[in-house]
Amino acid sequence: MLATLMVSCANTDTGENTPVYASDATLIAKIKTRLSEDKSVSRLAINVEANQGIVRLSGFAKTAAERQRAVNLTRSIKGVVAVKNDIQLQ
Repeated sequence: MLATLMVSCANTDTGENTPVYASDATLIAKIKTRLSEDKSVSRLAINVEANQGIVRLSGFAKTAAERQRAVNLTRSIKGVVAVKNDIQLQ
């Protein structure tokens, strides 16, 4: 019981919200899968980060159309609150 109490307090004291992190990890996985399934997007050149449903895309795209496609695909994923597009053109 003491161990359970210590673990509970540890999570509360650090301000970590485990469900958010798990949700963000799932969201990142879904986005990466969606990007890799689309032939018009170079998934290997685009990085994906998420924090509480706000997704940041970074890296490089060959064209403006590829860059926009990555943003559109990301926005189509359930759970994405907003997309910050930091993808640069090569």
